[in-house]
Amino acid sequence: MSKGFQVPLGKFYLVDGGYANTPSFLAPYRGVRYHLKEFGSGRRRPQNPMELFNHRHALLRNHVERALGVLKKRFPILKVATFHMLENQVKIPIAAAIIHNLIRLLYGDEEWLDHQPDNIPPSTYVVLPSGDELDDLNVGSVQGNTLRDTIAQEMWVQYQQHLH
Repeated sequence: MSKGFQVPLGKFYLVDGGYANTPSFLAPYRGVRYHLKEFGSGRRRPQNPMELFNHRHALLRNHVERALGVLKKRFPILKVATFHMLENQVKIPIAAAIIHNLIRLLYGDEEWLDHQPDNIPPSTYVVLPSGDELDDLNVGSVQGNTLRDTIAQEMWVQYQQHLH
Protein backbone atom coordinates (compact mmCIF):
# COMPACT_ATOMS: atom_id res chain seq x y z
CA MET A 1 0.00 0.00 0.00
CA SER A 2 2.96 2.30 0.60
CA LYS A 3 3.81 1.84 -3.11
CA GLY A 4 0.39 3.02 -4.30
CA PHE A 5 -1.68 -0.19 -4.15
CA GLN A 6 -5.36 0.66 -3.68
CA VAL A 7 -8.40 -1.50 -3.22
CA PRO A 8 -11.20 -0.27 -5.50
CA LEU A 9 -13.86 1.77 -3.72
CA GLY A 10 -16.65 -0.45 -2.42
CA LYS A 11 -14.50 -3.59 -2.62
CA PHE A 12 -12.48 -5.41 0.03
CA TYR A 13 -10.26 -8.43 0.56
CA LEU A 14 -11.05 -11.18 3.03
CA VAL A 15 -8.02 -11.70 5.25
CA ASP A 16 -7.23 -13.96 8.16
CA GLY A 17 -7.01 -12.89 11.77
CA GLY A 18 -3.35 -12.04 11.30
CA TYR A 19 -4.23 -8.80 9.56
CA ALA A 20 -5.77 -5.61 10.86
CA ASN A 21 -9.43 -5.16 10.06
CA THR A 22 -9.90 -2.13 7.79
CA PRO A 23 -12.49 -1.02 5.22
CA SER A 24 -10.30 -2.63 2.54
CA PHE A 25 -9.29 -5.79 4.43
CA LEU A 26 -11.98 -7.61 6.41
CA ALA A 27 -10.84 -10.10 9.03
CA PRO A 28 -13.07 -12.51 10.94
CA TYR A 29 -14.35 -11.72 14.40
CA ARG A 30 -11.90 -12.77 17.09
CA GLY A 31 -13.06 -15.11 19.82
CA VAL A 32 -16.05 -16.25 17.72
CA ARG A 33 -16.42 -19.66 16.06
CA TYR A 34 -14.65 -19.54 12.72
CA HIS A 35 -13.29 -22.84 11.44
CA LEU A 36 -15.66 -24.94 9.37
CA LYS A 37 -15.14 -27.99 11.60
CA GLU A 38 -16.53 -25.97 14.52
CA PHE A 39 -19.85 -25.78 12.70
CA GLY A 40 -19.86 -29.50 11.93
CA SER A 41 -21.63 -30.85 8.90
CA GLY A 42 -24.66 -28.60 9.25
CA ARG A 43 -25.45 -29.78 12.77
CA ARG A 44 -24.87 -26.48 14.53
CA ARG A 45 -26.02 -23.40 12.69
CA PRO A 46 -24.60 -19.96 13.32
CA GLN A 47 -26.21 -18.50 16.43
CA ASN A 48 -25.66 -14.78 15.81
CA PRO A 49 -24.49 -12.30 13.15
CA MET A 50 -20.82 -12.66 14.11
CA GLU A 51 -20.87 -16.46 13.80
CA LEU A 52 -22.67 -16.23 10.46
CA PHE A 53 -20.10 -13.73 9.17
CA ASN A 54 -17.21 -15.91 10.35
CA HIS A 55 -18.78 -19.05 8.84
CA ARG A 56 -19.22 -17.44 5.43
CA HIS A 57 -15.79 -15.80 5.67
CA ALA A 58 -14.28 -19.27 6.32
CA LEU A 59 -16.19 -20.81 3.39
CA LEU A 60 -14.94 -18.15 0.98
CA ARG A 61 -11.36 -18.30 2.26
CA ASN A 62 -11.47 -22.10 1.95
CA HIS A 63 -12.27 -21.79 -1.77
CA VAL A 64 -9.46 -19.28 -2.25
CA GLU A 65 -6.97 -21.45 -0.32
CA ARG A 66 -7.82 -24.48 -2.46
CA ALA A 67 -7.35 -22.49 -5.66
CA LEU A 68 -4.02 -21.12 -4.43
CA GLY A 69 -2.98 -24.63 -3.41
CA VAL A 70 -3.52 -25.84 -6.98
CA LEU A 71 -1.46 -22.95 -8.34
CA LYS A 72 1.35 -23.53 -5.81
CA LYS A 73 1.48 -27.23 -6.67
CA ARG A 74 1.69 -26.50 -10.37
CA PHE A 75 4.08 -23.53 -9.96
CA PRO A 76 6.34 -24.10 -6.92
CA ILE A 77 7.97 -20.67 -7.40
CA LEU A 78 4.82 -19.29 -5.72
CA LYS A 79 5.82 -20.99 -2.45
CA VAL A 80 9.07 -19.14 -1.91
CA ALA A 81 10.50 -15.67 -1.72
CA THR A 82 12.42 -14.75 -4.84
CA PHE A 83 15.25 -12.34 -5.45
CA HIS A 84 13.56 -10.75 -8.45
CA MET A 85 12.86 -7.04 -8.36
CA LEU A 86 9.48 -6.23 -6.79
CA GLU A 87 8.05 -5.02 -10.12
CA ASN A 88 8.76 -8.51 -11.52
CA GLN A 89 7.71 -10.44 -8.40
CA VAL A 90 4.16 -9.14 -8.66
CA LYS A 91 3.93 -10.45 -12.22
CA ILE A 92 4.77 -14.07 -11.29
CA PRO A 93 1.40 -14.99 -9.69
CA ILE A 94 -0.49 -13.28 -12.49
CA ALA A 95 1.51 -15.19 -15.11
CA ALA A 96 0.97 -18.45 -13.20
CA ALA A 97 -2.79 -17.87 -13.06
CA ILE A 98 -2.95 -17.07 -16.77
CA ILE A 99 -0.95 -20.16 -17.74
CA HIS A 100 -3.03 -22.31 -15.38
CA ASN A 101 -6.26 -21.00 -16.91
CA LEU A 102 -4.96 -21.65 -20.44
CA ILE A 103 -4.11 -25.23 -19.51
CA ARG A 104 -7.60 -25.69 -18.05
CA LEU A 105 -9.21 -24.02 -21.07
CA LEU A 106 -7.39 -26.46 -23.33
CA TYR A 107 -8.38 -29.43 -21.13
CA GLY A 108 -4.84 -30.05 -19.94
CA ASP A 109 -4.11 -33.15 -17.90
CA GLU A 110 -3.73 -32.28 -14.23
CA GLU A 111 -3.27 -35.78 -12.78
CA TRP A 112 0.50 -35.43 -13.03
CA LEU A 113 0.28 -32.89 -10.20
CA ASP A 114 -0.62 -35.67 -7.75
CA HIS A 115 2.77 -37.35 -8.16
CA GLN A 116 5.17 -34.42 -8.20
CA PRO A 117 7.92 -34.12 -5.60
CA ASP A 118 8.49 -30.91 -3.72
CA ASN A 119 11.10 -29.27 -5.94
CA ILE A 120 11.71 -26.45 -3.50
CA PRO A 121 12.84 -27.38 -0.01
CA PRO A 122 10.28 -26.38 2.66
CA SER A 123 13.10 -24.68 4.57
CA THR A 124 13.09 -21.94 1.90
CA TYR A 125 9.33 -21.26 2.12
CA VAL A 126 8.24 -17.78 3.10
CA VAL A 127 6.95 -17.50 6.65
CA LEU A 128 3.76 -15.46 6.86
CA PRO A 129 3.16 -13.13 9.81
CA SER A 130 1.34 -14.61 12.78
CA GLY A 131 -0.81 -11.53 13.25
CA ASP A 132 -0.25 -10.97 16.95
CA GLU A 133 0.88 -7.45 16.14
CA LEU A 134 -2.54 -5.92 15.39
CA ASP A 135 -3.35 -2.33 16.20
CA ASP A 136 -7.10 -2.37 16.87
CA LEU A 137 -7.19 1.24 17.98
CA ASN A 138 -6.41 3.00 14.72
CA VAL A 139 -9.07 4.74 12.65
CA GLY A 140 -8.87 2.18 9.83
CA SER A 141 -9.67 -0.63 12.25
CA VAL A 142 -12.67 1.24 13.66
CA GLN A 143 -13.99 1.85 10.12
CA GLY A 144 -13.28 -1.78 9.19
CA ASN A 145 -15.09 -3.01 12.30
CA THR A 146 -18.09 -0.83 11.45
CA LEU A 147 -18.20 -2.16 7.87
CA ARG A 148 -17.86 -5.76 9.07
CA ASP A 149 -20.65 -5.24 11.63
CA THR A 150 -22.92 -3.76 8.94
CA ILE A 151 -22.28 -6.67 6.59
CA ALA A 152 -22.79 -9.20 9.40
CA GLN A 153 -26.13 -7.62 10.38
CA GLU A 154 -27.38 -7.57 6.77
CA MET A 155 -26.37 -11.21 6.32
CA TRP A 156 -28.08 -12.13 9.59
CA VAL A 157 -31.37 -10.49 8.57
CA GLN A 158 -31.36 -12.35 5.23
CA TYR A 159 -30.38 -15.60 6.95
CA GLN A 160 -33.22 -15.28 9.47
CA GLN A 161 -35.74 -14.58 6.66
CA HIS A 162 -34.52 -17.65 4.78
CA LEU A 163 -35.00 -19.85 7.85
CA HIS A 164 -38.65 -18.82 8.32
